[in-house]
Amino acid sequence: MGRRCKSGRTVLVIAIVFASLPLMGQTPPQPTPPQQTTPQVFQPPPPAPDDKFDWIQLTSGEWLKGELIALYEDKLEFDSDELDTLTLDWEDIRQVRTGRAMEVRFEKKAPIIGRLIMDGNTVQVVADTTQQFTRAELVAITPGSRREISYWSGNATIGFNVRKGNSDELETNTVVGLRRRTTSTRIILDYIGNYNITDEVTTTDNQRANSSVDWFVTARFFVRPVLAEYLRDPFQNFASRWTLGAALGYQLVDTPRVSWDVNAGPAYQLTKFESVESGESDEERTGALWAGTKYTNELTKDIDYTLDYRFLIVKPEAGRYTHHFITSLSIDSVGPLDFDISAIWDRVQRPRPDESGIVPKQNDYRLIVGLGFDF
Repeated sequence: MGRRCKSGRTVLVIAIVFASLPLMGQTPPQPTPPQQTTPQVFQPPPPAPDDKFDWIQLTSGEWLKGELIALYEDKLEFDSDELDTLTLDWEDIRQVRTGRAMEVRFEKKAPIIGRLIMDGNTVQVVADTTQQFTRAELVAITPGSRREISYWSGNATIGFNVRKGNSDELETNTVVGLRRRTTSTRIILDYIGNYNITDEVTTTDNQRANSSVDWFVTARFFVRPVLAEYLRDPFQNFASRWTLGAALGYQLVDTPRVSWDVNAGPAYQLTKFESVESGESDEERTGALWAGTKYTNELTKDIDYTLDYRFLIVKPEAGRYTHHFITSLSIDSVGPLDFDISAIWDRVQRPRPDESGIVPKQNDYRLIVGLGFDF
């Protein structure tokens, strides 16, 4: 009986071993991990017809809500509720959705008004119908309905020097620039004034004002149907000098950081001299050739460089050749204030002698250092 019992247990153990052989070497079952949910990418709500907000998405994926002010020369101005007014490079913008009607200009096409939807390289203008374009065709954006003041921007620099003591001196320098921009036009107004009085004697009294109107036929080619300049500088023997003309222009470089244009055309000039030698006329009228160029470069985020050069070729009695050259650096300082440095060079090839026979010097140089602000 004992032997049978032992034999039975031996057979049971052998059976269990052989039954478990197919399971040996297998990995024990692992617990099923919880399923990962993909985070949803934020998308702004579709702009409704009465939505007062505009949306832009940066290439980093960030979205901003606010008001799109304008796109001009590859710079997008955007008023964010939290970050105030921003100036962004167009290449850093991935998407645009406006809740308002915008005036959008494309190459070789008349401006179109409608809500703007841009995603990547596709641009849609939604009005009664939807029109689609490529991003490369887009030239400029401005709000479809806006107040006149919103078309304008400008900058001003003011410098002065006051001295009291052995000699009394008061010197002031003013540089002001105004711009009006739409999708297809540009108005430029510039003024430079320098005044110095030392020991009650005026030693500097120079004022120059320039204005022009540009109409962009294409993204780069523009017509300047009107240009005008006024100059007063008694020390150059100019009681007043008026120049009126027209020009054709071309944008040689137009990138988010660098802008460079040239222009040239015919002009007419009327000069009244402060004084002349006996028997000479105190007034000259002459046809002229006008040419100029303007170059701007955003050297860094905080430093801007500008070069502006223009010249006139006139008859010898009016000076033969005159030019105005200004180069400047604007450095962001504290808050809205900039530290501005400008160097100016004015030249008259053949100055007219005054009533005493004294010939003014051909060249005048000025260095203006002051505080500036943009508006």
